Amino acid sequence: MAVPAGSHPMHRLAGTVKRVTITHEAPSALRRRILDGLGLAARLLLAGVWLISGWLKASDPIETRVAVRAYQLLPDDVSDLVAAVLPYAEIAVGVILLAGLATRIGGILSTLMLIAFLFGVISAAARGLSIDCGCFGGGGQVEAGATAYTEEIVRDTVFLIAAVYLLVRPRSWLSIDGWVRRRQAVTDGAAEGDTDPHDAA
Repeated sequence: MAVPAGSHPMHRLAGTVKRVTITHEAPSALRRRILDGLGLAARLLLAGVWLISGWLKASDPIETRVAVRAYQLLPDDVSDLVAAVLPYAEIAVGVILLAGLATRIGGILSTLMLIAFLFGVISAAARGLSIDCGCFGGGGQVEAGATAYTEEIVRDTVFLIAAVYLLVRPRSWLSIDGWVRRRQAVTDGAAEGDTDPHDAA
């Protein structure tokens, strides 16, 4: 006597296991997509920050040198070297993050620079200096009471959180890194006969 399709206990058990598996994987896939979206937002935020900041600094090297010297943390010749290199370092990191190429390295460099900037601003405030941070051009001495240390510290802390996020989890949408991972997954899967490029997204 024929058994109707799906009525066999083993068939029903297999269907139940499949539904449970799909239900379990769906939230995981959704969570991954959300985190990848956050990664894209962090990348674009920091890329914009570095590209704008670096461009403004590079467009006025004299003012940038004045801004770096105003912190009074380094000898003048070292400050001048920092002022000469910093704008192009910021632009380079901005390009890396915009492209999503070596994103973790971009996150590491962003973290280091932001920690240095926060240290400089907090140090200036602690020593009673009246300076503009020069983060987006400008910089140097300002009138007493015209500083914006609190706003600068809060802003840079937000940027630092984004940088640390990319350091810990560099995966994001629309990145060269992701494209390379997908290509590698296809190649590895073809070699092993088990291709699942979505795992490398």
